[in-house]
Amino acid sequence: MRQLLNTIKNKIIILSGEPNSINSEIIYKCWKKLPSKIKRKIYFISNYKLLKKQLDKLGYSLKITKIENIFENEDNNNLKLINIDLNFKNPFKVNKRETRNYILKSLNLAHKIVTENKNIAGIINCPISKPSLNNKGFGVTEYLAKKCAIQNNSEVMLIRNNNLAVSPITTHNKIKDISKKLKKNLIVNKVKKINSWFKEKLKKTPKIAILGLNPHNAELKKDSEEVKIILPAIKNLKQKGLNVKGPYVADTIFINEYKKFDVIVGMYHDQVLAPFKTLYKYNAVNLTLGLNYPRLSPDHGVAIDLIGKNKANASSLIECINFLNKRHK
Repeated sequence: MRQLLNTIKNKIIILSGEPNSINSEIIYKCWKKLPSKIKRKIYFISNYKLLKKQLDKLGYSLKITKIENIFENEDNNNLKLINIDLNFKNPFKVNKRETRNYILKSLNLAHKIVTENKNIAGIINCPISKPSLNNKGFGVTEYLAKKCAIQNNSEVMLIRNNNLAVSPITTHNKIKDISKKLKKNLIVNKVKKINSWFKEKLKKTPKIAILGLNPHNAELKKDSEEVKIILPAIKNLKQKGLNVKGPYVADTIFINEYKKFDVIVGMYHDQVLAPFKTLYKYNAVNLTLGLNYPRLSPDHGVAIDLIGKNKANASSLIECINFLNKRHK
């Protein structure tokens, strides 16, 4: 196989993610819409046989070139794929143990590639279900943060499009554990990271709204998280010169007031992601801030119920690719 010099800048690594999913469908639909100059930048980490079998079963056809590393076939418009071993019989019903090993190997290889090569724009992982990754309830955000040795849970999940961004202070935690996880310094550190990212990457100082935790902000009672944790964090951030306001009541801000802000910071996952997805559907990307490299994923799940129905929407994966490409032209 012909190997060229590493001439293409800012390559994009995409993991095909969860085998039991709509991922092969969104990859196909995405690939058909991408221009050749972007296709040449993209390198998939997947299982060659699995992707071929899934596409065949769905009635799709793609030219796939199996490669060993990101320096091969740089002038090739085919879908370039670095193979990860995977045993399966039914391509859409891979067993849990094989799935977990495959996903972990894929994430570890992506981390290794982007860590060892400066010429990478970032990583995109197609949706992965948390039970397939582990039994502890954490997701890709937390897994890669651990790989990057990020301290004090200071990585940030940011869901954004050109209209708005939202970010939960706690990510994949059970509701009963959220109050225990909230700390003043955790809020301060994450909001500072969001502010710095906006200033560095988007060249703007963001207007940030911070939500309370409880219904009606617990009427700001003395023993509430709002008074003990959230208000002191907001005061600290204001003293540092950040443009923050709050705490806002979560049940009303997404009616109209959200339009005044660049970022809405909530205390837990569904507090901000549910209204955001209601407003914008697939028009968003999921970014992890604070890692040693950019990491994105489509803003939706594995959608097992849509497998084989030709109803999967590839818009969010396309948004992820376009975001990395625009940031690193």
